[in-house]
Amino acid sequence: MANEQGFTLWFTGLSGAGKTTISKLVAEELRRRGSKLEILDGDVVRENLSKGLGFSKEDRDTNIRRIVFVADLLSRNGVPVITAAISPYREIRDEARRVMRDRFIEVYVKASVEVCAERDVKGLYEKAFKGEIKEFTGVSDPYEPPLSPELVLETEKQSPEQSAGKLIAYLEERELIGAGEAAGVGG
Repeated sequence: MANEQGFTLWFTGLSGAGKTTISKLVAEELRRRGSKLEILDGDVVRENLSKGLGFSKEDRDTNIRRIVFVADLLSRNGVPVITAAISPYREIRDEARRVMRDRFIEVYVKASVEVCAERDVKGLYEKAFKGEIKEFTGVSDPYEPPLSPELVLETEKQSPEQSAGKLIAYLEERELIGAGEAAGVGG
């Protein structure tokens, strides 16, 4: 993509809602169109940039601020960024919006705790329900849904491909990416 614009797709939602799956589909489509985007996956960032941080509110906020710093740096220099982190607290997501302004696109990947628990292959929800995992978002720690995200992807009603297609259409509509062929993601 010549003269590519920087922006940040900020995926937020419960563990198991579909953030990583959808972000990978969107990334594949954008790369197919020539984008030089970067993905900041929550688990990968925790392993490399935020190693040693726990899951207290303070540590979660520090982790998200580090993601914001990198996403802002990249997006203001013309690189599209996809973040896929739970980012459970509205206040810190609003802080990210203030930093990146019109480059920040909040994407709420919406699914109930019950459905996320059904999808959970690692058994984390089961452990959280039993009290074996403390500070688990949506169970023993709060998740504050966005009040006015740019896009809501309801993964209980849409396939990952449909959700990715909806997001690609949104980016085309905002003219952040060029229109692709009709047979693209979700087509």
